[in-house]
Amino acid sequence: MAKIVVIGGSGLIGSKVVAKLTAHGHEALAASPNSGVNTLTGEGLAEALRGADAVVDVSNSPSFAPDDVMDFFTTSTTNLIDAERAADVGHHVALTVVGTDRPNTIAYFAAKAAQEKLIRESGIPYSLVHATQFFEFISGIAAVSGKDEAIHLPNNLAQPIAAEDVATAVARTAAGEPLEADIEIAGPEVMGLDEMVRRGLTFREDPREVVTDPEAPYFGARMEERTLMPVDGVQVFETTLAEWLPANPPRN
Repeated sequence: MAKIVVIGGSGLIGSKVVAKLTAHGHEALAASPNSGVNTLTGEGLAEALRGADAVVDVSNSPSFAPDDVMDFFTTSTTNLIDAERAADVGHHVALTVVGTDRPNTIAYFAAKAAQEKLIRESGIPYSLVHATQFFEFISGIAAVSGKDEAIHLPNNLAQPIAAEDVATAVARTAAGEPLEADIEIAGPEVMGLDEMVRRGLTFREDPREVVTDPEAPYFGARMEERTLMPVDGVQVFETTLAEWLPANPPRN
């Protein structure tokens, strides 16, 4: 049994990771500002990491504004690495995004790439898990892509994945030996961003039209066709969008 601290352990992915690790006999500690652990200020980190074998970071920035998201991931990761060194933690696992190393102008991806660099250069044994877009993002993508009554999205290819499968991959990685490498995970189907959102809204009987627009930005930026696609060697999980939709009503 290992003690594994999950930073962001009360969130969408973190709560699932804690449950999976606990079910397999590990001591999984959910750490977040709500539990008195704040990676931005360093509050509670030393106490939370005392005796930890591994740390999983699935935290996310509350703001996606370029300066805010860069500050969040660089500051919180630096504080976390410093606390891990002091506690002699032997494995740092971070959840990141497929596409951070490919041509794009997405501020969020730039911030995640900066986080990844800090982890690789920290000297702490690590594993980086790059996930494709989550099915759970459908409502959020629609919300930021609306134009009057229509939602404009490019048809850039994606291979989206269920959050449950992401959590499985992260928990499995955390329970294993450090990879000292990056891995990619994805769902079983390739589709355009426009198709993913269109299928989700249609199933939920949302009347908004999804317009395929190659010039439409994705979270304020433009990408190449395959920026969001995994490469050879990706770990593919089985949950399809058609299987996921009936079991997952829209999140408020």
